[in-house]
Amino acid sequence: MSNLFGNVFAFWRPKPRQLPFAVLFKKFQHILERNNRILELMADMGDKLGGEYVFDRRYIEQTTEQMGDHVFKLISDLSVLTQRKNVDLFMAFERIRNLLWQELAGRPQVEGDAYILELRDVGHDQIEQVGGKMAHIGDIRGRLGLTAPEGFVITSRAFFDFMNAAGLLERARKGIAAWDGEDAAALDELAADMRRRILDAPLPRGLARDVGSAAARLVAGRDGLDALLAVRSSAWHEDGESSFAGQYASVLDVVPDRVMDAYREVVASAYSATAWRYRIMRGYREHEVSMAVGCQLMVRGRVSGVLHSYAPAADEVMAVDAAHGGCRTVVDGSGPAVSMLVERIEPHAIRTVSPQNDGPDEEPLLTAAQAQELADAALAIERYYKRPQDIEWSFDGRGTLHILQTRPLRLTTTAAENPAAAETVPWDAEVIFEGRGLVAQRGVASGPVRLVRSDADLESFPAGAILVARHTSPRYSRVMRQARGIITDVGSPTGHMATIAREFRVPTLVNAGVATALLREGEEITLDTTRNAVFRGRIGAVGRFELTEDDAFEDSYEYRLLRRLLKHIAPLNLVDPHGENFVPSACRTFHDITRYIHESAVEALIHLSERRGAADLSSPRRLLTSAPLGLLLVDGGDGVECPPESETVRPDQVVSVPLREFLAGMDVCGMWCTEPVSVDLGSFMASVTRTFSASLAGPEAVGRNLVVVLRNYMNLNMRLGYHFNIIDAYCSDELNDNYIYFRFLGGVTDFIRRSRRARFVAEVLERYDFRVEIHGDLVVGRVKKLDAARMAHRLRMLGGLVGYARQLDARLHSERDVARHVRAFLEAMRDSIGGEHEE
Repeated sequence: MSNLFGNVFAFWRPKPRQLPFAVLFKKFQHILERNNRILELMADMGDKLGGEYVFDRRYIEQTTEQMGDHVFKLISDLSVLTQRKNVDLFMAFERIRNLLWQELAGRPQVEGDAYILELRDVGHDQIEQVGGKMAHIGDIRGRLGLTAPEGFVITSRAFFDFMNAAGLLERARKGIAAWDGEDAAALDELAADMRRRILDAPLPRGLARDVGSAAARLVAGRDGLDALLAVRSSAWHEDGESSFAGQYASVLDVVPDRVMDAYREVVASAYSATAWRYRIMRGYREHEVSMAVGCQLMVRGRVSGVLHSYAPAADEVMAVDAAHGGCRTVVDGSGPAVSMLVERIEPHAIRTVSPQNDGPDEEPLLTAAQAQELADAALAIERYYKRPQDIEWSFDGRGTLHILQTRPLRLTTTAAENPAAAETVPWDAEVIFEGRGLVAQRGVASGPVRLVRSDADLESFPAGAILVARHTSPRYSRVMRQARGIITDVGSPTGHMATIAREFRVPTLVNAGVATALLREGEEITLDTTRNAVFRGRIGAVGRFELTEDDAFEDSYEYRLLRRLLKHIAPLNLVDPHGENFVPSACRTFHDITRYIHESAVEALIHLSERRGAADLSSPRRLLTSAPLGLLLVDGGDGVECPPESETVRPDQVVSVPLREFLAGMDVCGMWCTEPVSVDLGSFMASVTRTFSASLAGPEAVGRNLVVVLRNYMNLNMRLGYHFNIIDAYCSDELNDNYIYFRFLGGVTDFIRRSRRARFVAEVLERYDFRVEIHGDLVVGRVKKLDAARMAHRLRMLGGLVGYARQLDARLHSERDVARHVRAFLEAMRDSIGGEHEE
């Protein structure tokens, strides 16, 4: 009822006061300026992530604040221009700004409320929810079509709800904040306490139910060994810029009823003393800990292992370590493995194998066909991620290849590529052994030998020593910063420890076989993995090549924080202005808001000029042109130079850049035909019986042509015969501000001929870089962000096109005529105003 009364008495309401055109256009210019400034800030933040610039937290905070300020004022300017409140835009802005504040305050924001996501539904876009490892597996299954074990992911949301409900996140943060950074026993005690509490903590309501249901669906129809699960870590940053290789737990052969116990076990591994130390050494803050968990069907491997898709040891080869059964013994270095080099070039022949088979009749670990299949899969993954990969794989009893895990392969080449290194070893240096084992990380290091036989030996590991051990182990990560080098008797350069050694850039030689036998505790040695040799004594000249250098800036907290913030700033989700989601409520980033406002502002200005929705527009004056345009001109400011009282404007008095160029194009010889065009009976009847639809009646006053101008702006509504043209253009020295909107509609003939002319117009526009849409006889073209000279060239072309296309529909008798006129027009333009379009 209230609406009824509201409508009845609506005429009593005062109409909104029209603002001066100059004020509205100033707002439009502010929008363009802010739009450019926001894009510049966005680009600068993106450049910082390129790794070539150093920045600090103050830069991040200031830039984020500046961007938020510009986006807020951008919305305010649009509200003035459109004279609407834009509530949805302000709400989107507040939502995004709050996310940024939470991130800056160390409270990472996770999208989605689901505890469970099926692996078939995840990919890199869900990395926040499913962690790095499972996001990669999702990509491999869904996007590359490779085989990976089926399963589901218990999400990061589940982790946060679980840990927060038990008060464990806060406990961990307070505990690590109180740690002095030196007392190893205190950290071990804190880690043990956290582990105990996590294993005993109750699960949130609904989590156990959801996990149980997902596990039941996964094993439905299976029994025995086929129904066992692998429960695997998938933490934030795992298998990303840091590998976390071997730091977190995986629980294998889990019966479905025990999945939640295994889940707690994996979550607890995030707080093991080893993993905690690793994170601290890598510069991670406590609030960056999040553990999603993957649950997958177990793969019964016949042969499994690790592949590096690029092996620096030789040209165009991959390094493969393999063993019978699963790949656990290969990655943790606890068992022997066969190493081989497989060519990257088809047919991916196996080049060398170490150790050799015992006899000629012994079956090879990998057949040639399997090596080829494995290499093809590795190259597909490498191409997808655009960098070399460290891949865990397994062939099951049926010969099916399963990809179990992939992570970026960190390769560093420093001393190895420095020719000076080859000149630093004295000729009389005593070689203890050389040419043995496999190089995991190249470099040179000198120091005393420290034999490590147990974890207790790690407790007192001296800084600057060279770690010598029988086996490789990811537990050595706790002393990576102190160790200058690592040598092991057994192990693989594709194992977890080798991966971590590369992250810390510690020269490492594995599988040397004789290190613990030949090297004595405390003995000074020099490890030179560039030559695969160990020398007796400290060779001082090579000291400068020690590679335990500082971590790269890309691994810093500030780098990760900036990347997290940019997730709420840079992605563009509103791509299609005509799409259903091109609405304020769909804006998820500052970029979305900026794009929406830019499009809306242009449309608003077109509407404003068409409707004369502003006060103080000058009185229309008649523009004197050589062609019979009947054009009235309204000067919004600095568009013309003529006396105020003048009722006419000559072309030489036009200052407006877009209008001046448009008129120049109209005057091009041959573009404006004044001869009457013969119209057949069908076309004549069509013109008589046609009615103007709402869309066709573009200008308010049909029969009166109007142009609104400023120095750099033009909005032209012009009817020529039976077709209508609208041009809205801005042309200045600021490339990012420039745009042309062109609309062409109508004609005197039947629909087929009008459609032919529409195709003619569209083809011409596309040759001049316009983005074109055709709807029947309606053509809409847009071009933007070209420099002033190119914009001027296109405006002259439009002047010619409007003249040339006049009555052209009556001449288009066949489809061939369309192509013929396109060629004729382009040639005429090239001869008259120069050729710039693509042939």
